Amino acid sequence: MTIEYSSINKEGMSKQIADAIRSAIMEGKLVVDERLPSEMELAHRFGVSRPTVREALKRLAAQNLIRTRRGSSGGVFVNRLSWSEAHESLFTTATLLLGMNEIPFDTVAEGRHTLEAACLPLACERRDKTHLTAMHNEIELQRGDNLGDEEFCASDVRFHRTVVEATGNPVLSFQMVGVIDAMQPLMNMITYRMRVRTRIADLHGAIANAIAERDQAGASAALLSLTTYTNELAQLMREQREKQSEHG
Repeated sequence: MTIEYSSINKEGMSKQIADAIRSAIMEGKLVVDERLPSEMELAHRFGVSRPTVREALKRLAAQNLIRTRRGSSGGVFVNRLSWSEAHESLFTTATLLLGMNEIPFDTVAEGRHTLEAACLPLACERRDKTHLTAMHNEIELQRGDNLGDEEFCASDVRFHRTVVEATGNPVLSFQMVGVIDAMQPLMNMITYRMRVRTRIADLHGAIANAIAERDQAGASAALLSLTTYTNELAQLMREQREKQSEHG
């Protein structure tokens, strides 16, 4: 176990200690399930008070990097981050990033399209009946007359999530959390009033059918058509808002 016990500045001491321990974990100097030194020992080595160390450990626990175990064999241990915890963290970060920054819709749509398009070759190659059934179930749901806007948006996200899951690649699945689970709902919030649901369902159907036939070119073309339509909806929304502003 190696932690960089360099001198700590007086300001932001708990953050600096947390950063030092985090760096040790990220660099593999502290491995999963390894026990950290006690609060007293950390305080001595860093030259700070125990409350300062305690605050640093709280920061690391909030990031799921460490866990506490009580008892005679207890202590603070390096945590094993689960896929679900990583997904949740990435989703939260991506949602906040998109929500707090004025990123042009076209830029978001371009990024989302490019990244999902990269998943299509593997989805066409590795999809199974479970994936195809899930896609078509969502399409059928989207064609329903009594589906609310929120439910339609949720179904839209599930459809594209299934496309990604069809790649069979957990790394791609993780990386696409920010693209599908975070970006798609925000895009839906902008376009839902203008969209024609049957057209979206038809485009989803074209994507699903192409994946079923292992037709990479067809799947890419259908996804591009969906992205183009989404951008058209966003443009209509902008024009509508400008007209309302002029008459407001």
